[in-house]
Amino acid sequence: MTTVAIETSCDETAVAILRDRQLLTSEVASQIAEHEKFGGVVPEVASRNHLAQLPHLLERAMASANIPINEIDAFAATSGPGLASSLLVGNSAAKGLAIGAGKPFLAINHLEGHLLSPFFGSKIIEPNIALVVSGGHTLLVNVRGVGEYEILGPTLDDAAGEAFDKVAKLLGLGYPGGPEIEMRAQKGDPKRFDLPRSMLNSGDLNFSFSGLKTAVRYLLPKVVIPSENASPARTEGSRHETLNVTHRDPSTDTRDEVLADFCASFQQAVIDVLREKSLRALQQTKSRRLTMSGGVSCNRALRENLRATCLKNGIEFLVAQPWLCTDNAAMIAFAAMLRLQNGIVSSLAEEIDPNLALA
Repeated sequence: MTTVAIETSCDETAVAILRDRQLLTSEVASQIAEHEKFGGVVPEVASRNHLAQLPHLLERAMASANIPINEIDAFAATSGPGLASSLLVGNSAAKGLAIGAGKPFLAINHLEGHLLSPFFGSKIIEPNIALVVSGGHTLLVNVRGVGEYEILGPTLDDAAGEAFDKVAKLLGLGYPGGPEIEMRAQKGDPKRFDLPRSMLNSGDLNFSFSGLKTAVRYLLPKVVIPSENASPARTEGSRHETLNVTHRDPSTDTRDEVLADFCASFQQAVIDVLREKSLRALQQTKSRRLTMSGGVSCNRALRENLRATCLKNGIEFLVAQPWLCTDNAAMIAFAAMLRLQNGIVSSLAEEIDPNLALA
């Protein structure tokens, strides 16, 4: 069974070909350089780039897999959630190929692609609690099998990845914000700045990171961050007495040290919420397996924290490989293959849905 999948939900153009559970090729064209100057994704720019890149990626993928189109069993594409103008490009292309080849078409939920990715290449999707942490979504899902999903805790406003990007922008760091903050946090003190753990004690499994972002916005004016060329100098006032919880002399800090501490403190606040909510979901459902996927799950500190927590509590922990965490078509092909094996196909009349829900 050979499946061609296209992913164009946001700013990555991707094509993958999967034969049974063997990935024959995975092509991804990134647009980070195009959007970096804007500090975020511009929908019109993204869709134009999809239109330019997709034909070349399809041609390259077919040549790399060395498979004629008449040997393809199905064509799939992300149908949502995502940017409408971007989704239309990949969805229309996959439908056209399906019609031309006389093969089935499958509309795949982008979030389903993520939550199944920790099992990539497996024959069976074991029941699990899935933590999906991406740029636009943070949610906990009770996964019973392919297509059997129960949302336990959705995002009420800003997702974790969105918070990383916005805080990075407030700090004057580059785009995307996640890798920028993670890199600096490695040398920082996560206890230095007291930031809120959003909705940690809300009594439910929902997520909200807008409060954390707002706390950073209000805290930053009170924090003296030295200029890049400034030498350490004593700062008058009682600022450090309330903001600095370490015992070192803050007047000797360099710009890099202050930024590292701020990034580490922010990152730890996000990790604490994700860890505690995941543990509660496991306890409520009595599940013994936690999976994690999505772009933010590339964060090494988050992976290590959850892995250690699961080990301590006797929980099996599965996390998608880093190359499967960012947007890609391989996870879409895998989800399509599993659905096709269960006899599930989509109508060619099915429309994209920028706000497509998982369940």
